[in-house]
Amino acid sequence: MLRLLWSAAIAAELEYRVNFVLATLTSLGNLVGSVFGLFLFYRTGYTFQGWSWEQALVVLGIFTLLQGFSSTFLAPNLNRIVGHVQQGTLDFVLLKPISSQFWLSTHTISPWGLPDLIFGGVIIIYAGRQLSLETYDYLLSAVPLMFGLASLYSLWFILGATSIWFVKIYNVTEVLRGLLEAGRYPMVAYPTAYRFFFTFVIPVAFLTTVPSEVLLGRSQLNWVVSAGVLALALLLFSRGFWQFALRFYTSASS
Repeated sequence: MLRLLWSAAIAAELEYRVNFVLATLTSLGNLVGSVFGLFLFYRTGYTFQGWSWEQALVVLGIFTLLQGFSSTFLAPNLNRIVGHVQQGTLDFVLLKPISSQFWLSTHTISPWGLPDLIFGGVIIIYAGRQLSLETYDYLLSAVPLMFGLASLYSLWFILGATSIWFVKIYNVTEVLRGLLEAGRYPMVAYPTAYRFFFTFVIPVAFLTTVPSEVLLGRSQLNWVVSAGVLALALLLFSRGFWQFALRFYTSASS
């Protein structure tokens, strides 16, 4: 099913191939800006507590991967939930012989996020070589990274589902993306109150800092377990919340 959906989506997107060049240049510009912003902290010998320049680059690389994942899979799908509710086309989704949440979450894909995925991988590999990381370290860090992606998807989908009550919520998802910008840097870069907020309210720490610490071989097991529990809880909650929200959906024509 995914092969059919994504092949059709990519074929439609490739009608505008210049967009890929523009997306690549945009991603490169954002990356240069992010690296320069990080460089401003380290240029005078200052370091985030316990984080060297190369270690901070690992966090930035994972954040860039997160951006690529969002642009490739989340934004093209979940941002359209509002449109489906507003235009009444959610009716046709609900009539399909397939899970409506699955279809809304995966029916399309955008190749314009691939540059961020590539650039993020390059940064992580470069920093990893400077830090003499092994293949095992990369594989181990993939576990909390997947937990973080699942948590991000769940939060985004829950916000999209609220459009059944509040039809125009485009700005809400933009607020979420804005808060995720905090993941560019290790959590120790922020004051204690902000660290608490980005760990226990909006779990940005589980998206970038925890996978980075696992990659660097210094994360405690309880943080990885907490990331897994959080991801599972949010996935289950998103499923239950969607079923609850559908009870209040009356379609655009009723």
